Amino acid sequence: MSLAPRAVLVHRRTELDELLARHGTLGQAEFFLSTRGRALDEVRDRHEAVRRAVAAVSAAIPLDWRRGTVERADLAQFLFSPEDVVVVVGQDGLVANVAKYLAGQPVIGVTPDAPGVLVHHPAEAAADLLRHHTSVEQRTMVRLTADDGQTLLALNEIYVGHASHQTARYRVAGERQASSGVLVGTGTGATGWCRSAWQERRSTLALPSPEERRLVWFVREAWPSPTTGTASTEGELTTHPLAIEVESDHLVAFGDGLEADTVTLTRGQTVTVAPADQAFHLVR
Repeated sequence: MSLAPRAVLVHRRTELDELLARHGTLGQAEFFLSTRGRALDEVRDRHEAVRRAVAAVSAAIPLDWRRGTVERADLAQFLFSPEDVVVVVGQDGLVANVAKYLAGQPVIGVTPDAPGVLVHHPAEAAADLLRHHTSVEQRTMVRLTADDGQTLLALNEIYVGHASHQTARYRVAGERQASSGVLVGTGTGATGWCRSAWQERRSTLALPSPEERRLVWFVREAWPSPTTGTASTEGELTTHPLAIEVESDHLVAFGDGLEADTVTLTRGQTVTVAPADQAFHLVR
């Protein structure tokens, strides 16, 4: 006998939740906001919008389905199942946060306010999307593999560099470099950090589309010296991975801006970065 599908609702604490956890009362939170020229009403309005969206999605889950709920902070401890349908209520960044923990489960992005790139469905559409999630984008992800077996998976981009974004020393594409680190991004990430690097250098590389199995990489602020060069500062990856050999005592790699979830690298290690075998399944 097969299990009924499970709807997993993913959300994060709102700014108001965080303020109350830090300051204890609404009055103290309001005073704190006022010292920064902000009003409590705007924070409370966004909080209520999220609560309404979460409640609407919860009510839309079919009665014969199983259900689960997980906050962003608990994603690493939550066990997703193959039969899950994941509903993310929040901003685009929350979708990227959950992506690394999935293995092909469909994801529905629900926005409590303005549509984003990854969360563009209103809560009212949840009932129909849960039952009929057949239109799915298979978005390319990026994977980093270290020579000691550590791995990292991301939807937008992976950064390799110094933990505090100071000088990173490494060898890439046969060249020894000193820079602010290396970014390797997907077509989804081409709307964010990688696009910023692409625009700053006025690159002629074509950025990939979200479903295209192609990555782009950029070196951030490389500078020449008697021992380092700047000839290889961008490129694209399809079938062959990008190899980075660490020449600093301590570097890190993290994905999708999650600096708390890092792969630690030491001098002499080599990492390879390539399109991931698995894709992220976004319901449209």
